[in-house]
Amino acid sequence: MRTLSKKPAVMRFASVFLAAFALGATLAHASNVTVQVVDQSGAPVQDAVVYAVPASGKLPAAKPTPAVIDQVKRHFVPMVSVVQTGASVTFPNKDNIEHDVYSFSPAKRFELNLYHGIPANPVVFDKAGLVVMGCNIHDTMVAYLLIVDTPYFAKTDAKGAATISVPADSYKVVAWHFRLSDPNALPSQKVSATADSATKLALTLKPAE
Repeated sequence: MRTLSKKPAVMRFASVFLAAFALGATLAHASNVTVQVVDQSGAPVQDAVVYAVPASGKLPAAKPTPAVIDQVKRHFVPMVSVVQTGASVTFPNKDNIEHDVYSFSPAKRFELNLYHGIPANPVVFDKAGLVVMGCNIHDTMVAYLLIVDTPYFAKTDAKGAATISVPADSYKVVAWHFRLSDPNALPSQKVSATADSATKLALTLKPAE
């Protein structure tokens, strides 16, 4: 059985820039925090995960939403996912060949032995952290699943933008990308998300030497 590298590929950019704006309320006592992630040249960074943690540390009762990670044409779809701690994830195999999905990541070690279709039971991810997954048969298949304790998270689109809906409060907004050189040194910034305020954040991430 091959093993997955514990270190993500080194990000080729020297910095990451985040711009977050607390916009007008969309729900009662709630705000949208829009985050723009770009590299040092100003190009958008797709598939970055952004999440907001209340400054008080108090989170609502966990009601994690289940997720699905497909296997299509020998690729995990999506390649990058984010769920709340305790969420269950289903891994349908839509190819006409068998796959063997596994992970040796500390946050969740598991293996779905060779199978077609949909496994009988989803995998429950009950510990926060990064889970890197692969297929024992096809070395090019790699996927990243970030498990976070907060229910306030999103993933950037092709334009490097993501929007998180949060109750009006103070938060620490954190950004993660699978190509960061040091996954333990995540850029973060405090944001005051209220219906009548706007906050812009600019963060610089230095690569590991």
